[in-house]
Amino acid sequence: MGAGGRGPARWTQRSEVAADARFFGLGGRASGPRLRDGTYRLWNTDPGRAFGPGDDPLYVTMPLQLVVADAATHLMFHDTTWDGTVSLREGEEGAGSGHDRAGRCELRMDGGPLRCWVMVGTPARVLLTWASLTGAPALPPAWALGHQHARWGFGDEQEVRRIVAGYQERDLPLDAVHLDIDHLDGHRTFTVDQERFPKLPVLAEELRREGVRLVSIVDPAVKAVPGGAVYDSGSALDAFVRDGSGRTVRGEVWAGESVFPDFTHARVRKWWGGLYEERLAQGFAGFWHDMNEPTSFSAFGETTLPRSARHAVEGRGGDHREAHNVYALCMARAGYEGLRELSPRERPFLFSRSGWAGMQRYGGTWSGDVATGWPGLRASLALVLGMGLCGVPYSGPDVGGFDGSPSPELYLRWFQLGAYLPLFRTHAGLRAGRREPWEFGAEVLGHARAALLERRRLLPYFVTLAHVARRTGAPYVRPVWWGAPEDRALRDCEDAFLLGDQLLVAPVLDPGTGRRAVRLPRGRWYDTVTEQAYEGPGRVFLDTPLSRIPVLARAGAVVPVRGEDGGLELEVWAPVHGRTGGGLVVQDAGDGWDEPVIERYTARRQGRRVAVTWEREDGSAEPPHPVRVRGLG
Repeated sequence: MGAGGRGPARWTQRSEVAADARFFGLGGRASGPRLRDGTYRLWNTDPGRAFGPGDDPLYVTMPLQLVVADAATHLMFHDTTWDGTVSLREGEEGAGSGHDRAGRCELRMDGGPLRCWVMVGTPARVLLTWASLTGAPALPPAWALGHQHARWGFGDEQEVRRIVAGYQERDLPLDAVHLDIDHLDGHRTFTVDQERFPKLPVLAEELRREGVRLVSIVDPAVKAVPGGAVYDSGSALDAFVRDGSGRTVRGEVWAGESVFPDFTHARVRKWWGGLYEERLAQGFAGFWHDMNEPTSFSAFGETTLPRSARHAVEGRGGDHREAHNVYALCMARAGYEGLRELSPRERPFLFSRSGWAGMQRYGGTWSGDVATGWPGLRASLALVLGMGLCGVPYSGPDVGGFDGSPSPELYLRWFQLGAYLPLFRTHAGLRAGRREPWEFGAEVLGHARAALLERRRLLPYFVTLAHVARRTGAPYVRPVWWGAPEDRALRDCEDAFLLGDQLLVAPVLDPGTGRRAVRLPRGRWYDTVTEQAYEGPGRVFLDTPLSRIPVLARAGAVVPVRGEDGGLELEVWAPVHGRTGGGLVVQDAGDGWDEPVIERYTARRQGRRVAVTWEREDGSAEPPHPVRVRGLG
């Protein structure tokens, strides 16, 4: 694999890979998912502005590389949380001359152990092994797989009601509304502005009866003013990070001068987890962690805590050089474990802007402040694909971008992409334009409604993918090479993705696109609107009217969908004559912890007849769901 060396406080490891190999991984990289030649930093960073594909590093970095080559796929994980860099150089094949140039990787770390794990096999096998090492992905409640609407700047209860009513009046499905820091009292975490939200629990209950949950932002920084409940209880516990002289480290965040809990201490995590009782009492059903790189606006040289800041590091003792990259991971653990204890019958819903290897145990992530523009749209897909290959299957972008005002076309194409991603959430910053679908004209509203209704129709499939991810580590959103990593043309495809095993989604990522090329894996694929059949491997050209983006179904696919009566229905795409297909159905048993029954279906075709058989994991022989066969012409 390579060679390594160690200096007084740093170490380096160099490795070579096959000339045909391609690099993926390293956490959330806006230029990905395939990582080109260059140097990538391993230091969780808030860029402090809306970012695009050229910005690196971002909020989630991991010393994890996934390398895909003809021979096999392997994952290498360097188990150290320190700052470092990864320099990559792809190989070159000698075009038949026999003089191939191997690909190279050089990892330089500022400290920590030189300890690495290597996993080899198919992509599915590698991700299963990775999940067995770092933990199974958390299972979100079913409602968190629907559409969610957020904004920094909702203002007050009346604005929230207006937004929800706007969705309802226009027949637009909505499952959750997110409240940003403007709902807090002076931006202080675990508080409520009583003037803007005087009856928040009442509002939350009213919305819940209408099928809409409230989700709260939670920042780690605590305003450093005596008299605040969080500051006083944390001070009594000695919960906040100190410097080498024993003084509490202070920084500047939204609430003003602030202190920072040391989440690397079990006692502090226990205290912090208990604070979510206040959020639950306010009626919140889910939580998004922000500013947890951690970010401080103070001039410490970097917009985070000083590297000399001391941390418990699980009792070993250490400083911020070692604790920085796992700060958000430990915060997510505190929140998740606290919610498990406070509300044991419900699955926690939590996602985080920052994190590290293993963060999937506690929830997911989102893009952070992705720039509004076509490059930001492309970066959104790269981040979701890249995080999935790092073992974090639940993620999504700010639909529409965080800043600025997207054009109607850009907003719609972002919205259509988001409808096929695990976390489907519109969001924008305080000074950005609106993000409600009706703000972009009647045509966009109609097409956005169609995308929302299709997401609602596919919810049973998303629920199945969530359960598959928990059991296998396989992401919902997969690169098109997932089942055929030996196909080099697929390895270079970054503008389409597989949604599970059954669907291929080809979003529109450029303006004015009325037709686009789609690279197909081997086998037969059906356009899910026209039912036209296409044969792969190869490239086809498909129309991309504003009304939709191309979505294709694999021949033989059995896809659970929501029928017109609201019940579960099986959409079966005809196998090739004489061949079989199939699929899984996992019906969620509710938002608690009851284990669902797995149903396995097989579809066989003889002439124009398609027979569907099934077996249930519990051995029962209940009749199958209604079946609709498509693709027979």
